Amino acid sequence: MMALQRILCLGLLYHGVIARLSGSGPTAPAAEQQHILSNSAPRKGLHGRFLHITDIHPDEFYKVHSSTDEDDGCHKGEGPAGPYGAETTDCDSPYSLVNATFDWIEANLKDKIDFVVWTGDTARHDRDDDLPRTQDQVLGTNTWIADKFAEMLRNEETGHGMSIPVVPTFGNNDILPHNILLPGPNKWLQTYTHIWRHFIPEAQRHSFEFGGWFHVEVIPNRLAVFSLNTLYFFDRNAGVDGCENPSEPGFKQLEWLRVQLEFMRERGMKVILMGHVPPARTDSKKLWDETCWQKYTLWLHQYRDVVISGMYGHMNIDHFLIHDTHDVDIAFLNGLSPEFGVREYLDDELTVQAGTDYLMELRDDWSKLTPPTVPGKSNEVNQDGKKGRTRKPKRKDPWGERYVLSLVSPSIVPTYFPTLRVVEYNISGLENTPLWRDMPGNGAKNSSHPASAPSAPQKHLDLRSLAPIDDLSDSFENVETDKKKKKKGGKRPKKDKKPHDPNLVVPPPPAKTSPPGPAYSQQPLSLTGYTQYFANLTHINNLNLTDLNSVEPTTTNSLFSLLQSSKSWLMKWRKGKNGGKKPLTPKPDPREFAFAVEYSTFNDKIYKLGDLTVNSFVELAYRIGQKAKGKSLVEMAGDEEVGDVEEEHDCDESDFESDSDSDDEEMEAEAKKGDKKKGDKKKKGKKGDKKKKKKKGKKNKIWLHFLSHAFVGTLDKSELKRYS
Repeated sequence: MMALQRILCLGLLYHGVIARLSGSGPTAPAAEQQHILSNSAPRKGLHGRFLHITDIHPDEFYKVHSSTDEDDGCHKGEGPAGPYGAETTDCDSPYSLVNATFDWIEANLKDKIDFVVWTGDTARHDRDDDLPRTQDQVLGTNTWIADKFAEMLRNEETGHGMSIPVVPTFGNNDILPHNILLPGPNKWLQTYTHIWRHFIPEAQRHSFEFGGWFHVEVIPNRLAVFSLNTLYFFDRNAGVDGCENPSEPGFKQLEWLRVQLEFMRERGMKVILMGHVPPARTDSKKLWDETCWQKYTLWLHQYRDVVISGMYGHMNIDHFLIHDTHDVDIAFLNGLSPEFGVREYLDDELTVQAGTDYLMELRDDWSKLTPPTVPGKSNEVNQDGKKGRTRKPKRKDPWGERYVLSLVSPSIVPTYFPTLRVVEYNISGLENTPLWRDMPGNGAKNSSHPASAPSAPQKHLDLRSLAPIDDLSDSFENVETDKKKKKKGGKRPKKDKKPHDPNLVVPPPPAKTSPPGPAYSQQPLSLTGYTQYFANLTHINNLNLTDLNSVEPTTTNSLFSLLQSSKSWLMKWRKGKNGGKKPLTPKPDPREFAFAVEYSTFNDKIYKLGDLTVNSFVELAYRIGQKAKGKSLVEMAGDEEVGDVEEEHDCDESDFESDSDSDDEEMEAEAKKGDKKKGDKKKKGKKGDKKKKKKKGKKNKIWLHFLSHAFVGTLDKSELKRYS
């Protein structure tokens, strides 16, 4: 066994060396690969891992070696569309990519995960005017993928049912027209009830047909995954109107969620929330209706002892969201504020420019966070992940319960590189827990058919039975005011006599004696980390390209060169790094398809995430935010000389490695060496200037590292520098 493991390690290392020599993108250091291998032995109990897959976008009309231009869309013409997809373009996924992805999951992950979170968009985009989407096409690709999951995960011991559960959800492209889903019951919800018959528990089918939401107890009596129909929260859905009016499906879904979370609390269970469209919200942009975002954030704060995290897709960009419950406006939810603020809709198909500008807004928000106070420790970590002097006052919330976390995974569709994420969670004390497949109806012996047996009944509580808003004297802003009054010997402030919305029922918070939930402190079912896999299509497709009007081979353009030469940043359509090129040989010659480790939070030497608790991400976000604001892509396209940008940031090449075999000391030594060389050229400069430049370079490192992951390694080092 040890010999086999050593051979596998050597093979993975060899693949990484070849990928580096070919300039085909980031690869993981050996330590990351060993982490995966050392925990990969199949076993009968829980593995402590689950798969997150999103935005597959299969396209039956994809044509290899077709053009990636907007008018062709990888359906016709001559161009660089590769055998497994056209990376960094707006083309959808060929069937070859989908089949290869499922083959890889079956060979490498199937027996090492406990469940699958599948966050939607399993139909192609409606971008080709010559090939408008039809209802049969949208439902056909969704049926195809659902059946592939059911077949791949079939319980081989019993011959029927599935070995692990899959939890699907709607994407905005899984309906016709896209984005628009009317209140249920409707034909789309009824049809998907049949398509997802393998996945929706029988007891949940009524709620699904009513509104497209349901939950699955992926670990019976311990952990449930809630599939939210985020199309009813989506600001682009013109068929609904937010979450304020009781007649709206968004209102009804949040009431269902509130009641079910209360039921989960009573049963001592924990919950992972999932959906397609994430609750992204910055000062100027948003994806959800504001009323839905406000209620959702309030719900999660009140049930912080139950909810572990949120899992979303849709945006293709690898990042995370931290929701500040101090942004919840009780007056707004209570109907006392006519307008909360104007935010533009955030485009769902983000270009590099739009994506970078959006991430810069997040970065500005993160710069205002208060870093965590680690329980039992007096010092905090600084931007470089090391103990040092606190840069902000220690907050009075040591567990970070003020904040709520959402994780957004990149996609299979090669907007950047196809990506899968395997999330690990704490299974301490759960070694003998009954498994999902052992429950009647889920694949156990003497079962009738998949997901047919009733799960625990849904709770139907009186919607007026929970605490009204006037009883929440300890909520949010009132807490500090009350404390000051008590210290001065004053009386508690009188309750607001203004009438409040009778339809607003605010959930009760956790009991004061309750310990922090699994989102805030490590305990059974807390998330411990994730490993991100990507398929480097530049390497795999193995294209030998030339300009359309040339006979000599040319190198691939960088995104920045493409922007400067064609001003394509003004265009919606992305034709990719290889746009305007064609293959030299008519016959494709791809390399063997495989996913490799892009990075792992267990080993990432710059992120330094000890786990996936809220405090870990608040600390990371604070470190990312502690840098000078960067230029937008539009400003960078106007720069005359690249050297001016590089000189301004005074950063060393080694600072922008997405993954490096060197440790922290070696990286710091390289940074000092670079600073020394630059100091020799400018002997007349002041020492203070040198120190300032050196410090600035270190600050840029984590932001650029974050950007490299955000765009799944498709931006090279020189491009990353321009975003600092």
